[in-house]
Amino acid sequence: MVSPSPAAPAPPPGTAATRTRKPRAATALRPGAGRAPQRPLWGRETSGRVRGRLWKARSADMWWRPWLPACLAWGCVAALCGSRGLCPAPNASRPQPGQCPRRRAAELCAWALSSDSLLDPFPVDVIQENYVRNVRNCIFSVVYPTPFKSRVRLVAVSKDVLENILDLDISVKGSPDFLEFVSGGKVIFGSVPLAHRYGGHQFGSWAGQLGDGRAHLIGVYTNRHGERWELQLKGSGKTPYSRNGDGRAVLRSSVREFLCSEAMHHLGIPTSRAASLVVSDDDVWRDQFYNGNIKKERGAIVLRVAKSWFRIGSLEILAHSGELDLLRRLLDFIIQEHFPSIAMNDSNRYLEFFSTVVSETANLISLWMSVGFAHGVCNTDNFSLLSITIDYGPFGFMDSYDPDFVPNTSDDERRYKIGNQASVGLFNLSKLLQALKPLLDPRQKQLASQILEGYGELYHSRFTELFKTKLGLLGENENDNYLIAFLLKIMEDTKADFTMTFRELSEITADQLKELHIPEEFWALQDLGKHKLFSEWVTMYLMRLNSNNGDSDAKRRTRMATVNPRYILRNWMAESAVEKANLNDFSEVELLEQVLQQPFQRQEAAERAGYSLRPPAWARHLKVSCSS
Repeated sequence: MVSPSPAAPAPPPGTAATRTRKPRAATALRPGAGRAPQRPLWGRETSGRVRGRLWKARSADMWWRPWLPACLAWGCVAALCGSRGLCPAPNASRPQPGQCPRRRAAELCAWALSSDSLLDPFPVDVIQENYVRNVRNCIFSVVYPTPFKSRVRLVAVSKDVLENILDLDISVKGSPDFLEFVSGGKVIFGSVPLAHRYGGHQFGSWAGQLGDGRAHLIGVYTNRHGERWELQLKGSGKTPYSRNGDGRAVLRSSVREFLCSEAMHHLGIPTSRAASLVVSDDDVWRDQFYNGNIKKERGAIVLRVAKSWFRIGSLEILAHSGELDLLRRLLDFIIQEHFPSIAMNDSNRYLEFFSTVVSETANLISLWMSVGFAHGVCNTDNFSLLSITIDYGPFGFMDSYDPDFVPNTSDDERRYKIGNQASVGLFNLSKLLQALKPLLDPRQKQLASQILEGYGELYHSRFTELFKTKLGLLGENENDNYLIAFLLKIMEDTKADFTMTFRELSEITADQLKELHIPEEFWALQDLGKHKLFSEWVTMYLMRLNSNNGDSDAKRRTRMATVNPRYILRNWMAESAVEKANLNDFSEVELLEQVLQQPFQRQEAAERAGYSLRPPAWARHLKVSCSS
């Protein structure tokens, strides 16, 4: 969930008007730094029809119409850019019919979004005005970002996201248009900004309507690979779902989200991505630890992208409100868009959908555990229906192995400790099933319950598979589970570092282990070696490695080094970057973003920064919370 941040609520701006027509998409990149973006007109046409009329009007550019359907996102129309000369002239080099341009866009006028796929299938909130209220009978509310009042600064971008997902050349980051776009000051061609309505169970209890309280889904982009990505600004202002929040995010939490979403991707874990991070000089007041100590911080916005932002709470709110026709429509849309293996004419499609989500959720949480990641707020409104990691808040990577590790100081009951994540996954899936039940017949309900009962076995199987890979084990052995559990137990007893224990096992030779000769540089294994049962575990481990058919010690170490990272986003590293960023020094944000792109490779810059060394003593006292 993009949870709103505490602040005094503003009074509603008068009586709400009610219109049921769909909004038109924005028809050009609009200026407006430091003020609210211009709203599009309302009309009977869908945004696609509006665009169609624009294309048809430009007879001078008829050469590109044959390949337009294949690459609609490349909205390169000279008329839309005025006299700025940023787009190719009508007599420029022209693609063949049906051929999309393969170059990346260097200017935003050569690039476009679409909101049609989200607007056309569903009713839109009939109230246009932006004030906090209870919303019904829709999936989205049309609401525009609120730009910052002060100057904004682009402090980080992901080159990989810009170039390989959004088809934007990295040079675009230097343009004023890009800065205004990613800070909520401009509306891109084809965009109708939306806030999503959803609910959720928070810390085990139904919380009612939640929704995008400080996020705006600004459009859908289909890239040159045919991949569909939804773009969302986080921290971009109030929406009807802001509750008591101010719609903003602070620099502190935005730096963490930008870095962690990219780090998780490069660790091979399904996740939303972060394209950019901007900071303003706007004052945002936060009580970081809910202890009455309110402090002034700076507002920031992250542009993040995902294949979909629908979550378990997206379905829950409809089931709880009795909006069953809309529940069915949304579920069919999600299946058709994101679960292509499920036939839409299959009467058991909702059962197949549930089975897939159960399996993929077990896989995702197993992957979290394999890198020592604790999400921190595993509410149903933070659990993606596509089983990707979303909504980075008070997350944390374990330093010392501790099944009771809780990164979120707001979690007084330790509900979301790292060792409980699999059980929380089961709870959340049970709430998903509860939301689906109105659409299932008695036989399907019984089968769905059986599917849910199989979650534990799926999780255990995937967890075991991942940890066998981390230990370099090949084939099957009935004692593998015991070998893994034995290691984790002595790690817990010695408070050995989770990440570096596995990494150093990837680097140490079998001969060094056999002789119990642990070099000084392997500090995590030296901690582990203090346990009285360490030698017994080593003997079992080496015997198991000897049973790997066709393996060698060199192959084993190479294989393990590709799955056991040397660098993760430890809390102390993120905190160091945040402290410098608060002083307008973004060098460590840039360094971490670069280092975490290659977490499995030794890097000199990372070694000089101490990112693979024992965490500093002050790191044990770091705290993060839901206040962001």
